[in-house]
Amino acid sequence: MSDHILLIDDEDLFREDLASLLRDEGFLCRTAPDGETGLERFEEAEPDLVLCDLVMPGMGGVEVIDRLGALASEVPVLLLTAHGTMDSAVGAFRRGAADYLLKPVSLDELLGKIRRALEQRQLVREVRALRRQLSEARAGARLIGSSRAMKEVRRRIERVAEVDSTVLVCGESGTGKELAARSIHEASPRRDRPFVAVNCAALPRDLFESELFGHMRGAFTGAHRDRQGYFELADGGTLFLDEISELPLDLQPKLLRAIEQQEFLPIGGSKPVRTDIRFLAATNRDLAADVEEGRFRQDLFYRLRVMEIALPALRERREDIPLLVEHLVRRLSLRLKRRLGGVEPDVMRTLMAARWQGNVRELENVLERAMILAEGETVTLADLPADLGGTRVPSTVSDDLREAVRAFEREHIGRVLEESGGNREEAARRLGIDASTLYRRLKEL
Repeated sequence: MSDHILLIDDEDLFREDLASLLRDEGFLCRTAPDGETGLERFEEAEPDLVLCDLVMPGMGGVEVIDRLGALASEVPVLLLTAHGTMDSAVGAFRRGAADYLLKPVSLDELLGKIRRALEQRQLVREVRALRRQLSEARAGARLIGSSRAMKEVRRRIERVAEVDSTVLVCGESGTGKELAARSIHEASPRRDRPFVAVNCAALPRDLFESELFGHMRGAFTGAHRDRQGYFELADGGTLFLDEISELPLDLQPKLLRAIEQQEFLPIGGSKPVRTDIRFLAATNRDLAADVEEGRFRQDLFYRLRVMEIALPALRERREDIPLLVEHLVRRLSLRLKRRLGGVEPDVMRTLMAARWQGNVRELENVLERAMILAEGETVTLADLPADLGGTRVPSTVSDDLREAVRAFEREHIGRVLEESGGNREEAARRLGIDASTLYRRLKEL
């Protein structure tokens, strides 16, 4: 496929002659007689490279680069001028120009600079692809766990990643909802496009709409320039709205329309902006209950929950704790620059018995604190917080990890059965397993 060049120059004869020469060299070339038209044609079909005159009536080349903003670093811009000075060259490079040529242009020099700029862009793409592959590998490692619940989470992520359906990720704080959302993005066809995460709970109430949809210059006091919102920044990629339950009720219809129509209107704007976004959302609250109580729109709730992924609390998948501890100790060792071999067996038993109201985030914080305090090569009980509460831990359990897990499982199932009044069906429901699985485990244990 031929590379697409956008040529912006106010000299009609020069512009059309150069465009013809570039087409003869095998490039696709569109032209524009001024900066404003050039920006419009850039938006219509993003080129692989821009050739732009530095000095033009109205919007000049440097202003074109400024208006392109971050895109200028992705799409190389080569500036052309008949009035070259060292100061103008340095200024152009500082604004983001990839290169600088003087008129009259030598075709060989121009072609050489174009090809080098396109090669550089391809290298950037390849680096991004490698980073994406590494990110995918890391994503698989972050969702740690071999429990039935985590296998179901990974299965759903795998199934939903290839399509553009909206997904609602549910779970308590600290269960890894953003990690699940990133895993969906990184396994999707949009993996090399932006992943923009927005914490709705952290946005100031009076800036909510501006942060999401952006604003035009002069739209309100203090709006001194156009500003892109998160929707525009996520174009082509994935927008993750964390703590979606905190979205103000009056903004929910606008979000619903933006999702359904794939367009939005910046504050102060008169023309809707088209987008291509995959939407993911997360909540630690019962949105269905919020709908019943009038705090969340029912139509938006159903639009977000095309697919739902529920992340289990850590206390509901205690068998994953040894794997999580191993992973977190290894990762924290690199960050803290501490060479630790792991945790003592009695520490592991204590960690498996703790309540973990803060889930994996709390587990990581406890381990980080313990590793900072540890004086030996492993974490000991003395390194754990004194207030780390939990269920009963058999003190006579073997140091063997598998036997410790087995003993804890026996203790845990017994406690749940006791709290369920001996009702095995209810106990199985609370444990998140089938009744037949519970019968088998009771017999094995």
